[in-house]
This record gives sequence, C-alpha cells and structure tokens, in this order.
Amino acid sequence: MTVAWLRQGDSGYPPALHEYLGDRAPTTLTATGNLDILRQKKLALFCSVKCPGTLILQTYDLACALRNAGVTVISGFHSPMEKECLTLLLRGTQPIVICPGRGIEKMRLPAEWKAPLAEGRLLLLSPFAEKLRRVTADLAQKRNEFVAALADAVFVAHAAPGSKMELFCHGMLTSGKPLLTLKSDNNNHLLALGARPLTISWFDKQWESVPNSGIKSRMGNAESEKR
Repeated sequence: MTVAWLRQGDSGYPPALHEYLGDRAPTTLTATGNLDILRQKKLALFCSVKCPGTLILQTYDLACALRNAGVTVISGFHSPMEKECLTLLLRGTQPIVICPGRGIEKMRLPAEWKAPLAEGRLLLLSPFAEKLRRVTADLAQKRNEFVAALADAVFVAHAAPGSKMELFCHGMLTSGKPLLTLKSDNNNHLLALGARPLTISWFDKQWESVPNSGIKSRMGNAESEKR
C-alpha cells in the first residue's frame, strides 16, 4: 500500500485542522488514495454503537440518497451503523474519506476498498502513528474530533442519551458547523440541543450554501509521494 505524509506547513495540509483543533491539530497525517477528495465539500457521518431499529431504516435510506446525490462522506466507519452505511456508499461513485482510529501504514485493506482506491474516489486518512494499530476509546474520540474538523457539516444518525457521542454533539454545536440528525422521537434530545433535522430537501436547499473548507488548500494525490 502506497502511503503519503502530510506535515504541518505542507501546502496540502488541511487548514481546517488548525482552525478547529488549534494546538491539538496533528503534526503529521498519513494517507493513501486521492488527496484531491479533501477539496470536496464533506459531510461527516456518525452514529452510536446502539441504534434504534426505526433509525436504522431511516439511516439506510439517507445513505442511499447521499450516494445517489454524489455527496462526499467522511467518517471513521467504525460503529455497526457506520459500517453499514459504508457498504452502501461503496456501491456508488461518489468520493469517500475513511479515517481509521489507528495508524494505517501496516493496515490490511478490505477487498471491497481496493477498486474505489484504484478509481480515485477513496481516501484513507489518519492522524495516528504507525505503532498505534489497535483502536481504543481514546483514539476513537480523537478520530471523531479529527473527522468533524475536516467536515463542512456533521450528521449524527443517533447519539444514545448520556453517551460520549451525545457529549461530542454538545461540542459540535459550539464549532459553528451545521449539526444534523434524523427527525425522530429517539433523537429529540439532539433536536432540543439545537441539531437540525436532516432531510433530502435540506440538501436541495441548504447544502450549496454551506462553506467548503477544502478549497483553501491545494491537494495532490497520495500516489505522488511514495514511501
């Protein structure tokens, strides 16, 4: 697997990381795939490990709609619902950014990722060192903050009440980025916080008006910086 490095000060280092993480911005990123994807407007996708059945169906439908609309999605794709969404998104042609909660240098790629990588519509991006090869709760939290910093809007299919994901949503509301969720009684606590209900009509009317942080930097392809 070809791996590229982006360091603070490099022209391709995403400025959004400095803007939203400040001193916590990672000094070095590792990547494989098409770094040009970072120039696209990106929707972050999150979901708690446990997701109510009614929201599972709604999230399936939304993932299919995002795929059909060509929306670039960024996520760790770690929780069961996030993994299901990745399976659906990989069947489309839109760009995808996968941010594992570990280093990627020695990571074994699933077979279904190889074709999208070759087609230039998939990017693996990590802020973690090679020696960190096992996802922990702490790395997952840092990864989620990293994903949200790179995204232009954040979608949370469900955050279980009292969970770390709900606390994460509190933080997102202070970032200035749109926080979106599905309209459901199971998400009333998120809507009460100030999350906006996400519908396809929201994308029709609002997505174009969301600022694109990716256009601030010049990106290249990870294939150009071989290990």
